[in-house]
Amino acid sequence: MFLRPFAAVLGGAFVLLLPGLAAAELVTLGTGRTVSVRSVRVDGDTAVLALRGGGELTCNVALIKGVAPDEVPYPEPEVELAEAAPPPVTRRTLSDLADEGSRPYLPLIEAAAKRHQVDPLLVHAVISVESRFQARARSRKGAMGLMQLMPATARELQVSNPYDPASNIDAGVRHLRQLLDRFDVRLAVAAYNAGAGAVQRFGGIPPFRETQAYVRQVLQLAGVS
Repeated sequence: MFLRPFAAVLGGAFVLLLPGLAAAELVTLGTGRTVSVRSVRVDGDTAVLALRGGGELTCNVALIKGVAPDEVPYPEPEVELAEAAPPPVTRRTLSDLADEGSRPYLPLIEAAAKRHQVDPLLVHAVISVESRFQARARSRKGAMGLMQLMPATARELQVSNPYDPASNIDAGVRHLRQLLDRFDVRLAVAAYNAGAGAVQRFGGIPPFRETQAYVRQVLQLAGVS
């Protein structure tokens, strides 16, 4: 199809519009009305006006008297950029933390944690810090097994063999559940190390270097902020 150029007079100036994209901003219509646009595209008998605010307006080229540069500056509309979504937080699982030493005990940890409604990652962290998953571990103070049960705690929880991994983990998680029912997670972890009485006496994490380091290590391993 042959595209016809057309000419118009605007304020005594001769303006020639060719088919295609016209680099002009101020369009004068036959009615005398002027429209400020981004650009004008002519396709045969049709003029397509790209509006400043977005969208397009079409009309017959015969309705346009002329096109000339718009001398009035118009600020470009601000485009709101959507805030980038934060990366999804992927919660670690016991499998992520498993190593050669802890892997045999993961089913026991998961079962006890589910039974007593305690975060399994917290249980895993306590065992990591308490005994490094040494089932026969015994401290100088007499704490025994994976979760380092003190003799009095083992008796209170009726544990006949504190070195048995299943019994030890179940009792340790029960004890941890009791502490979580009394304190928030930070203080419960502190109480597991220093005793509930010390936490109550000091009104928070006791000022013992060992306990403060213990709480930091356990919470970090458990992913608790």
